[in-house]
Amino acid sequence: MKWITRSRPKIDRIACPWLIKKFVDPDAEFLYVSSETVFASAQELNAIPYDIPGAEYSHVGVLCTFDYIIKKHCITDQHVHTMAEIIRGADTDQFDLAPQAAGLWAISAGLSYNFKNDHEMLEIGLKLYDALYSWARYVREERHTWSPK
Repeated sequence: MKWITRSRPKIDRIACPWLIKKFVDPDAEFLYVSSETVFASAQELNAIPYDIPGAEYSHVGVLCTFDYIIKKHCITDQHVHTMAEIIRGADTDQFDLAPQAAGLWAISAGLSYNFKNDHEMLEIGLKLYDALYSWARYVREERHTWSPK
């Protein structure tokens, strides 16, 4: 299936493709277009619009699109739920939701600055979310122990 959203992704528009590919549709294809053309392009290309007001797959109240996909597709993986809190905090400027949210925002904003091609940024961003999932699943309790003393 094709999925389509606004160009110049930062957080949700990279995190959602990761979630979709890992838990919903491994063969999904992602398209980025101008905000003004998302719905027309979705109809023309038979694509699902996401993370844009007016789309089914979008923010609902305080929850972001990543949260909506989890609920819609009944994703029960607890590590994904851990990621959701971090992503929601970064995507909605609520860094108090998770200590990692500000760092995710900083890295995502830096990726957006460094990569002007949305698909190149998506490719790198998918690896970022693979790493965040690995942290949540395997090394969440690990602490950095180096001490300068």
